Parts: sequence; structure tokens; C-alpha cells
Amino acid sequence: MRLIVDQDLCISCGLCIDTCPEVFDWNDDGKADVTLDPIPEDLEDSASEAQEGCPTEAIQEP
Repeated sequence: MRLIVDQDLCISCGLCIDTCPEVFDWNDDGKADVTLDPIPEDLEDSASEAQEGCPTEAIQEP
């Protein structure tokens, strides 16, 4: 599984980082970013939950 965070859509709410800190973290611009590519199978459910919970749909498949 691969995901990206569209930096133009990210509003820095931190929900994805709260939901799945193993995959998402802050970048140097203060926006969320994916830290693992590809996402390990054991973290896919949590990463998908973060994707579904993103209020701006910034987390997308590349």
C-alpha cells in the first residue's frame, strides 16, 4: 500500500498523525507527510483509517 499527502490540501489538523503515528508525521513545513513507503502490511488498516478520517481528503493513493 502506498499513500501520499497532498500538501496543498493538508490543513495541519494532525488527525492522521494521532490515528497512525507510525506512518504519518510532520514535515518541515508543518504539514503531515507519509514516513513509510511502502506502508507495511501490519499498518495498512491504521493508515486506511487515517485516510478515511482526513477532513480535506488530502491523503491519497499516488
